[in-house]
Amino acid sequence: MKRNIVIAVVTAAALVGGGTATALAVAGDDDDTTSVTRTDDDRDDRGEDRSDDRDDRGEDRSDDRDDRGEDRSDDRDGDDDDGAVRAAAGGVTAAEAITAALKHTPGTAVSAELDDGSWEVDVLAGGDTWHTVRIAPDSGKVLGAQKDDEDDAAEVRAALKGASVTAEDAAKAAAAKGTVVSVDLDDDGDGRGWEAETRASGGDERDWSVGLTTASVTADRDDD
Repeated sequence: MKRNIVIAVVTAAALVGGGTATALAVAGDDDDTTSVTRTDDDRDDRGEDRSDDRDDRGEDRSDDRDDRGEDRSDDRDGDDDDGAVRAAAGGVTAAEAITAALKHTPGTAVSAELDDGSWEVDVLAGGDTWHTVRIAPDSGKVLGAQKDDEDDAAEVRAALKGASVTAEDAAKAAAAKGTVVSVDLDDDGDGRGWEAETRASGGDERDWSVGLTTASVTADRDDD
């Protein structure tokens, strides 16, 4: 009889508390009765705690992966300058890239630049048509060519009027200062001429001006 009373009391308490309860009554006799009560709420709390812990650990691992990804991205960005030097050291100089581009697309070379692992040479062809020719820096082979829509052909031709130094000549002259990674025509203002950029193995960048008639190389005033 006492055992039945215990079970009834526990069941009533669980209903009043809004949860369910499990009662275990162990009796040696009618006078010694031990009751143990476990509620579902307790189990739910422990389950939620374990779930929260797993979520936290998952977020930490995700953050670690994101951080490692950003670090790798930073490393790649930091290698861009050295990559240009390594590409130039592949065997094909700026002057040689220009020669190869003009052999493929005759005209006047106006610029050459190492970009995305290849030389890109801009050529002004007949009829004021622009072409960009890509040259492999390790073999000198033409990787591709495309026609560009540019409208400054008249300005370029005016700037080069009377010039005896070509883009190829300018690249050769600037090579005495370091590894040439770009040559471009400056056709703006009175200081017209070729602009060349060189980089050292340590990543040091320098800009140079090359005369249109004398091929003399001087430090770019804007780079001082």
